[in-house]
Amino acid sequence: MPHQITLMPSGIAFAADANETLLEAALRQDILLPHGCKHGACGTCKGSVLSGAADPGKYLPHALSDTEREAGKILFCAAHAKSDLTLDCPQASMSARIHPKSLPVRIEHLEKVAEDIILLRLRLPASETFTFRAGQYLDFLLTENRRRSFSIANAPESGDFIELHIRRIRGGFFTTWLFETAKVKDILQIEGPYGSFFLHEASEKPAILMATGTGFAPIKSMVEWSLAQNHCRPLHFYWGSRHASGLYARALPERWAAEHSHLRFTPVLFKSAPDWEGRTGSIEEVVAADYPDLSTFEVYACGSPEMVETAQQTLLERCRLPESAFYADAFTFAAPEQ
Repeated sequence: MPHQITLMPSGIAFAADANETLLEAALRQDILLPHGCKHGACGTCKGSVLSGAADPGKYLPHALSDTEREAGKILFCAAHAKSDLTLDCPQASMSARIHPKSLPVRIEHLEKVAEDIILLRLRLPASETFTFRAGQYLDFLLTENRRRSFSIANAPESGDFIELHIRRIRGGFFTTWLFETAKVKDILQIEGPYGSFFLHEASEKPAILMATGTGFAPIKSMVEWSLAQNHCRPLHFYWGSRHASGLYARALPERWAAEHSHLRFTPVLFKSAPDWEGRTGSIEEVVAADYPDLSTFEVYACGSPEMVETAQQTLLERCRLPESAFYADAFTFAAPEQ
């Protein structure tokens, strides 16, 4: 018998079978919950059980700590309902969800923009469209039922191509092939779009955009979409990296800021370096120093799970950011294959 799941404070309700996760049940009924990886690794879909019982399912320890679990938190992508449930999920919404589709694509452009980062451009079939929201991601469908997920870097208005920024993972099955063997005109299979990380169109609140590494990709999509819509919502983009070379497309956000008065850009290196005159330190500390009161802002953070978690904790506790105003996409990586 399906269990009744009620989301607070919205009051949205849906049914969940015992053999499906809470996220699967919600998406099946076109209810959008915050989510990213969908396999218990990133922590984006974390929420609290207010009443009822849930099986927490399988997840990685860094995505949900023992302390959080004891406090009643679960991951919607891993947990199953054991009874009717009431969940705390401020970001839940009824959505005219874009349903994923599978398509063949052709590699049109491969460019090594840093020692360990490739800019990949994929050409869509002439007879097909690929509809997505700025900030979402797609999956590559590989052999032996393997998948690899990457955020889309271009705006939806781009039309007949998809741009991805891909970091090489040591020992990674797909990225090793991409860096060493892939060539223009190779055919790949994609599926998407996925994810709840996108710029919320209805909001006029100023937004802080935070990225580390290739977390720049979905931020780029968001900003380019916003500019295409002629929105003048204040946006301040912080991009952090260990090395200046990790800010592999720095000239682009610098141009955004130079050409549009409502856009600001702050590059950040985690440690000082020769010839670096910009900001240094952890990205969340730099944001907190600039914005001690974020009570009327929204924050969009994309990068490592550690950055996302630390940024959320810092900005909620020290800068008065409302929990419902923090949106994130935490990048996780597949284990290396022998």
